[in-house]
Amino acid sequence: GLFVTDYFTRTPRKLSPFRSFASIELFHFHIPEDTVIAVWNLITFKEQGGTFGDQCPDRSITVYFRSGAPSVINPLHTHFPRDTAVPGSFALTLTWTLPNRTTGVFNVTSPLPGDWFLAAHLPKDEGKISVKVKGLAGMGLYEECQYLFQPQLIVQRLVNIAVLYPGFVTEQSMAPHNRSCLYKVFVPSYTSRVLVEVLRCRGAEGCPLWLRVRAKAPPLHNSTALDCREHAPCQLALDLPFWQHWYYVLVEKHPGVPGTISFQVTVQLTDCSRPSLARPPFLPSRASMNMPHSFGSTGGLALGDSPPPADPNGTKHLVPISTASPASEQCWPVRPTLRNELDTFSVHFYIFFGPNVSVPPDRPAVFVINLLPVLDSGGVLNLELRLNVSSLCGENVTVFGCLNHEVPLTSNDNASVTCETESMAGFLLSVNATSSLSRLRIPYPQTGSWYLSLRSLCTTEHGFEPCSNVTAEVYLRAYLSPCINDCGIYGQCKLLRTNNYLYAACECKAGWNGWGCTDNAEAFSYGFQLLSTLLLCLSNVMFVPPVAIAVRSHYLLEAAVYIFTMFFSTFYHACDQPGIVVFCIMEYDVLQFCDFLGSLMSVWVTVIAMARLQPVVLYLLGAMLLSMALQMDRHGLWNLLGPSLFALGIMAVAWTTRTIRRRHCYPPTWKRWAFYLCPGALIAAAAVLLYAFVETEENYFYIHSIWHLLIAGSVGFLLPPRAKHSRRLGPLPRRKGCGYQLCVNEQEELGLVDPAVASINSICTS
Repeated sequence: GLFVTDYFTRTPRKLSPFRSFASIELFHFHIPEDTVIAVWNLITFKEQGGTFGDQCPDRSITVYFRSGAPSVINPLHTHFPRDTAVPGSFALTLTWTLPNRTTGVFNVTSPLPGDWFLAAHLPKDEGKISVKVKGLAGMGLYEECQYLFQPQLIVQRLVNIAVLYPGFVTEQSMAPHNRSCLYKVFVPSYTSRVLVEVLRCRGAEGCPLWLRVRAKAPPLHNSTALDCREHAPCQLALDLPFWQHWYYVLVEKHPGVPGTISFQVTVQLTDCSRPSLARPPFLPSRASMNMPHSFGSTGGLALGDSPPPADPNGTKHLVPISTASPASEQCWPVRPTLRNELDTFSVHFYIFFGPNVSVPPDRPAVFVINLLPVLDSGGVLNLELRLNVSSLCGENVTVFGCLNHEVPLTSNDNASVTCETESMAGFLLSVNATSSLSRLRIPYPQTGSWYLSLRSLCTTEHGFEPCSNVTAEVYLRAYLSPCINDCGIYGQCKLLRTNNYLYAACECKAGWNGWGCTDNAEAFSYGFQLLSTLLLCLSNVMFVPPVAIAVRSHYLLEAAVYIFTMFFSTFYHACDQPGIVVFCIMEYDVLQFCDFLGSLMSVWVTVIAMARLQPVVLYLLGAMLLSMALQMDRHGLWNLLGPSLFALGIMAVAWTTRTIRRRHCYPPTWKRWAFYLCPGALIAAAAVLLYAFVETEENYFYIHSIWHLLIAGSVGFLLPPRAKHSRRLGPLPRRKGCGYQLCVNEQEELGLVDPAVASINSICTS
């Protein structure tokens, strides 16, 4: 056949250590129909400071692949919530082959068409300091190692695959240099059986051909197969095929067979709504068969039309054959559901004349739930069955429910109640008088049609048997939700987006883990949560001494800022707790802004007071600049160090000016340096170092409490003494006379705590 190669790529993205599914990077691809091979080229490289990160450590990268919906991954081996079905996926770990770059290749032969999703992440951080890395990198103090991941997809697909029409024979000659012939046939709804047959095999002894059939994609070596040399007639039957999908038929020649082999191939579809009849020998119109537009260029034939014309090459022609009537199970009417969209990933499926459903004893009740492509695969499909025990009339009745994708399973075998066949597997639910409630949750379900088949069976000594005259009543509820139980009280359901694809995931807190934040193996106890809340809140009481010192020294504006900081820091940390010990007096965002603003303003006003400058203008300037900085980046480390360094610069200029003017060090007394300035500066530096380099999410509650104590303590040491009001008018003008200069007494510039400690009146030489 003719191959066409398509190429797809995605923008590189920075990978993060795994904490929850919200921390992974998700990539969405679409594989076209008739693809015979898909090759993913997985490119990973390191960056540090805008250049290649040759010095960055090697960290393994895990990539997950899944068709139809995102992968449900569990790298931390946590527990899933009850009644949760975990679909499988394929995982691949990339190792580094070069210092700053590595490439992995993942091949899929005959992949399923449609949506494919790749999820990638770094391993979980084990106690590493990573909270302030972003701020340090922005300051140039630390160059963060970034691991970038870029997937590329190359697909090779066949074009103009021969289409088999049900009820017609296709003749084919396989040349010596050809090894196989590929066909496809569309299977509409209400088809219970697909029969593929190879006829009139000539050119070699014993018909050395393999017949392989597979749904949705070209067959593989492990697909359903039949050796025509050992079976006569060469017929391959598939019961309960997938509805509204293409089935691919591969006729493959045995190795080492010379010469040309000619044969005929035909397909017959059994309509389960008419089990005694096969599909008619004419091809119905495309509208009646609901065929996709990729059916082919020949188009469909209406009733009474002639068969499709022969291929111009003369290698294919269709001849009507007589219909067969193989044994088939009877299929039952499928009741639709009404889709009611409430919000993103919040969809309820209502049953007409429901939600109570009657399950008769002689036949199953079948319902269909349609999930829209792409839109519905990022949530959780929830199903709930509740049995009305009063409707059983005292009989020991069990209602079984089978949820299957793309085809209903309505087997009449009562010996073994199962929702599986050789080609598909479903989900089994059951309710009875002792257990009247059953739930099922499917995270990230595959889109398309989901069929629920309900059967009622009576329990006897010999197992399950059909009930005689009991109609069970079941309450059925089906809905789509963003997360499982909204992630509970210890989690937050987040709506995430990758390009144009939306999906939801839980982000857990207070040590809880798992897909629904239900794994309490590392959860914080109530006592621990209470202790952390009390430490963070009560540590702000340390601001009481600085407030008292400021009031005593007549620094009323500074005292007001300290009270503002103490109040909002206390209630912000009471509202910011991850567990259930939470108390909020305002909106969280308001409390956070006021806490951050108060903390930065406390540093600002303290340093400005140490500089002994006009406070009002600088206070207003600091409040406006800090509000702007917090609005730009509330968590940046520059928000603390930037204003602090700016204020320290102003103080340094003021002190230097006084030192030059007085011709001695300012403040002039060693006691002020030894007992106030140096201890206060050391305490403040220790607080900044703890905040920037030690504080992590694991030790936040006690390191941040120490931060509160140190900052408040440093303010008590650094706040300068307030001079008497009469001495705040500034230095008197110099008076020169008789060759001498009179120096005025400025006690506030000596840095003394109490002006009464010393009285200095000096006469300086001019």
